[in-house]
Amino acid sequence: MGSFDGIEKLIRSHLVTLGGYAASTSPETLKGKVEVPVENIIKLDANENPYGCSPRVSQALATYPYLNIYPDDGQTELRELLAEYTGIGAECIVASGGSNQLIDLIIRLFVGLGDEVINCVPTFDIYRFSTQINGGTLIEVPRDENFAVNVNAVKAAIKKQSKLIFLANPNTPTGNITPQRDILEILDTGLPVVVDEAYYEFSGETVAPLVSQYDNLMILRTFSKWAGLAGLRVGYGIFSPKIADYLLKVKIPYNVNVAAIVAVRESLKDIDYLLGRVKAIVSEREKLFDGLKKLQWLKPFPSQANFIFCSVLNGKAIKLHQKLQSKGILVRYFDKPLLQNSIRISVGKPEHTDALIRALQELGGEISG
Repeated sequence: MGSFDGIEKLIRSHLVTLGGYAASTSPETLKGKVEVPVENIIKLDANENPYGCSPRVSQALATYPYLNIYPDDGQTELRELLAEYTGIGAECIVASGGSNQLIDLIIRLFVGLGDEVINCVPTFDIYRFSTQINGGTLIEVPRDENFAVNVNAVKAAIKKQSKLIFLANPNTPTGNITPQRDILEILDTGLPVVVDEAYYEFSGETVAPLVSQYDNLMILRTFSKWAGLAGLRVGYGIFSPKIADYLLKVKIPYNVNVAAIVAVRESLKDIDYLLGRVKAIVSEREKLFDGLKKLQWLKPFPSQANFIFCSVLNGKAIKLHQKLQSKGILVRYFDKPLLQNSIRISVGKPEHTDALIRALQELGGEISG
């Protein structure tokens, strides 16, 4: 029998040392480790929709008769539905199993070994993860102290090897918007630019109409947040027709499953209901922000998404994360360069905000030092 050491030598060398992506905590893994039953855990760590999906989705999935048949690989109906929703032609749209999958596909399309990807950090860590998996080189351009993109620094970072620029808008985990004039200035460099609008329904800000003017603009969206379909994994992108064709060519066959297609169809028939939930989350976001601002030891940043990013001014974010978790409240914490000692809280229902603020008020004295 061969030893694993021997096998490890055959693994692509840049993957042996790769740092993985830190995903959110599944409540069922905490059974018996927290002070509340699993079903009472308040999950505010992954920006999911606390109201769930449209009731139409569950009904349609319960009776869908063709789970044994592969979906349409060309995504014909799905792209038409998305064209209607976005007001942009179906020939510009490609869907995927979550927008993460499109991030990976775009990098595969443009980035080879040694090619460079410009990343405005801190931002969504999947850009780093997929770049490194695909053998690209990450060029990190730091944002300023309010997490705004430094456009001049982005332009200065462009070299012959530069192949892609990523911009999350609103940015995650910080929630701020990049003004359209900054995006246009970056687009004018001619490099392919990915504007990730995963939180578009919460921010109302989009550069989608510009796709017809800029061949190098690619926009990503998802149904995970606003439509409550995170568990079904369905995202899409808006591209020039030429890039859309290439992505359809290189994607894995049947990359959006039939349950996700049914869920999109039903969600788009129930837009008023879903956008009503989005409205509730946006108004809850303001209430949460006000509650967090009253705590002297936290600094919340204004957000255009469905979460709020906070610096922990007095105490340790990791300690706060652990104490909240033991009380059955899950938040995301960060402690790495540019995201020192901070947490990100997804916006929940009003009762979740109340429970969280109450817990934070109790914990204030416990986490310092």
